[in-house]
Amino acid sequence: MAWFYLILAGLFECGFTTCLKLSDGLSKPGWATAFVLLSIVSFGLLTVAAQTIPLGTAYAVWTGIGAAGTAAIGIVWFKDPATTWRLVFLCTLIGSVVGLKLVSGEGPGTDE
Repeated sequence: MAWFYLILAGLFECGFTTCLKLSDGLSKPGWATAFVLLSIVSFGLLTVAAQTIPLGTAYAVWTGIGAAGTAAIGIVWFKDPATTWRLVFLCTLIGSVVGLKLVSGEGPGTDE
């Protein structure tokens, strides 16, 4: 269940970074409020996940999901450049996040 919470935390990170962009420097109250609320949810889920998953792993996965997801949102919705190298490194980042999950132990006393 901790991994589910961690993935959700990463997705909420994508949401709060998108709201940060849409808030135009926190000058648009609706988007700024959404940024704050999504940030709280994301950090809360990260906190719950980190009670079971080692902190370093949880933080790396959380930031990886957030970074890759935010970059994808930037490419799709904000027309950020989708250069070959950028896509290669985003795939590398995603592969690293998946790798962290694969090498994490399962069972009592580990990072289920």
